[in-house]
Amino acid sequence: METADQVLKTHKETFPVTGMTCAACASSVETILQYTDGVKSAAVNFATNTVQVEYDETTSPEKLNEALTDIGYGLVISAKNVQESVQEEQEKKYQAVKRQTIGAALLTLPVFILGMFLMDWEPGKWISMGLALPVLFFFGRNFYIHAWKQARHGKANMDTLVALSTGIAFIFSVFNTVFPEFWHQRGIHPHVYFEAATVIIVFISFGKMLEEKAKSQTGTALKKLMGLQPKTLTRIEDGKDREIKIEEVQVGDRIRIKPGEKIPVDGKVLEGSSYLDESMISGEPVPVEKKSGDAVFAGTINQKGSLEIQAEKVGASTLLSQIIQRVQEAQGSKAPVQKLVDKIAGIFVPVVMGIAIVTFGIWMMYGGENAFSHALLAAVSVLVIACPCALGLATPTAIMVGVGKGAENNILIRDAESLELGHKVNAIILDKTGTITEGKPTVSSIQWAVGNVESSLRATEERGNLSDFEKILLALESKSEHPLAEAVVKYLKKEQVEAAGLDHFESITARGVKGEKEGKSYFAGNLKLLQENGISIPADLKDTAKTWTEQAQTVIWFADQNQALAILGIQDQIKPSSKSAISKLQKSGVEVYMLTGDNQQTASAVAKEVGVKEFQAEVMPSDKSEFVKKLQEKGKVVAMVGDGINDSEALAQADVSIAMGHGSDIAMDVAKITLITSDLEKIPQAFHLSHLTVNGIKQNLFWAFIYNLIGIPIAAGILYPINGFLLDPMIAGAAMAFSSVSVVMNSLRLKSRKL
Repeated sequence: METADQVLKTHKETFPVTGMTCAACASSVETILQYTDGVKSAAVNFATNTVQVEYDETTSPEKLNEALTDIGYGLVISAKNVQESVQEEQEKKYQAVKRQTIGAALLTLPVFILGMFLMDWEPGKWISMGLALPVLFFFGRNFYIHAWKQARHGKANMDTLVALSTGIAFIFSVFNTVFPEFWHQRGIHPHVYFEAATVIIVFISFGKMLEEKAKSQTGTALKKLMGLQPKTLTRIEDGKDREIKIEEVQVGDRIRIKPGEKIPVDGKVLEGSSYLDESMISGEPVPVEKKSGDAVFAGTINQKGSLEIQAEKVGASTLLSQIIQRVQEAQGSKAPVQKLVDKIAGIFVPVVMGIAIVTFGIWMMYGGENAFSHALLAAVSVLVIACPCALGLATPTAIMVGVGKGAENNILIRDAESLELGHKVNAIILDKTGTITEGKPTVSSIQWAVGNVESSLRATEERGNLSDFEKILLALESKSEHPLAEAVVKYLKKEQVEAAGLDHFESITARGVKGEKEGKSYFAGNLKLLQENGISIPADLKDTAKTWTEQAQTVIWFADQNQALAILGIQDQIKPSSKSAISKLQKSGVEVYMLTGDNQQTASAVAKEVGVKEFQAEVMPSDKSEFVKKLQEKGKVVAMVGDGINDSEALAQADVSIAMGHGSDIAMDVAKITLITSDLEKIPQAFHLSHLTVNGIKQNLFWAFIYNLIGIPIAAGILYPINGFLLDPMIAGAAMAFSSVSVVMNSLRLKSRKL
């Protein structure tokens, strides 16, 4: 018998989340929702500030929002689609952080000048205090608010470190400014640390601003994918054309597609013939011929012909809508990565606080007549010297230099996580067209049957005689609507050929073209065109055509009314660097796979030439993303390299996504790394750059910790019983600054390294 729980209907929805500032926040939101009544599962994506929640009828979005509001977070429940809501929230957040950073920086500049160069000027301390107040508690208020939220749940993160160090430095400085005589009576000169507190706020705010800027741009790819679907279409009603909105179309409607228009729905051709650009699905640059009975897909582009189609799938069920949905799911399914520094901070903060308290206690017990002043100075020195600046700069400075180094080498890196993950990649998937190959069909071979044409050509092979036929061939292909004709036209024009004037021209569907010159007929097209017109085909041309076909070349025949005159091989050329780049990847232990929408024969020929052992042909966009998932399920760290809309789903799913620079805007928007030159040699370089950058991060964190390991005990007064040395908080502040400089200098070393 079914229980009540088993029959309750469940909903799965994605909501934008407000108030998250770090991976720890994302973890808190996820945990709270998972323990909310009625929730089956919750998965937060910190990168997009969204949460996907599966819940039953016993709860509602409003109740979920209430559960989060209690701890300072919230859900955006809007009538708008999730993507629009996310983009609005991210843009608002970015603008808010930007205003806070600029405001804090403007007020911090005079505080820094006063603190560093006019430290003994008494009025300067009061001015600094007045300027530091809004920097910390207005422009930097979120650090304290979020630190308090974390503390309420027994957690600590970078915000906790910032709030503690800046807050204590500020309070201590205020005390020293207002009550300097307290220290004068004890023979100690009081120092203030307003500049240290405010500079930390500005540095960390600037880092958050850059992070929010990157987040605010994450929806661009989906927006462009959505833009592939037309807003209106032409429906045929009672024999008349009527323009309607895309939302009004129904399954079974008869739709007219004019030249140059996008296909609005998935369906089949009823009447007409044309060529469609289906590169968004197949990735192949050559448009596909469509005639009665053939399937068409939403988002593909009609070329020159006119079509009447019947709608079979509309709205969310079209292939384009499914690609959009899968890209969203792939971006949202990635578990939030707990930042290394946040993990460290979670342990580091309580330890530092504990050391400061223990230091204060020991000094109070054994400090003699100046016990309190020594205890307070030592405790503050511990907190100041343990400031998170070096720790906070360890990762971003190395990433910043790494990204700059990449840009110098035509490798654009949009995402720090990809730069960190690159060196771990052990499986890479390459698209064929536009990635391994140039993505542009060109004439790769041409063979003239000079010995078999009319007698005037038997005596000589001079170009002057051949050029008459070349002029006729150019005239035929110039008038052809076939996509491959453009490759022939470009080739002949490059050879300085001028088109002849034709007396008559005719396009023959699915075969080629026919023209007349001085009473003689000429043909350009496929083999069937020649066979149907009873044209003689020389054995040598037939053998060559067979060889070219096996080499994945498309053969175009040129003939007069009696016999074949020439054949042209059309091929998407393999990039010069592809073979060596693939070899380097394989030698470094990376498994290389090739996926393509092209046919098996072409895929096999290309794979063999470049040395790829594992490949799949005739794959759909969803097949590519499924292939990525299968490799990930085997524990592989997967990189996907592509250049087309058809690759966007797999790019979004991959751990590291790389787009070729000449590719579609959507592929480049989804991908986190773009190769400007489209040179595959840049991929091994990108992985090596990742290795160098990660090493830099590890070195920075090592030095930040060594510095704390040495500095904190000295600040606590461990040397006092030995030589009477007690670290002044001002020296602690200078040491803190030096640690930050050392981290930056270490990061800059990457600039001189070779990729």
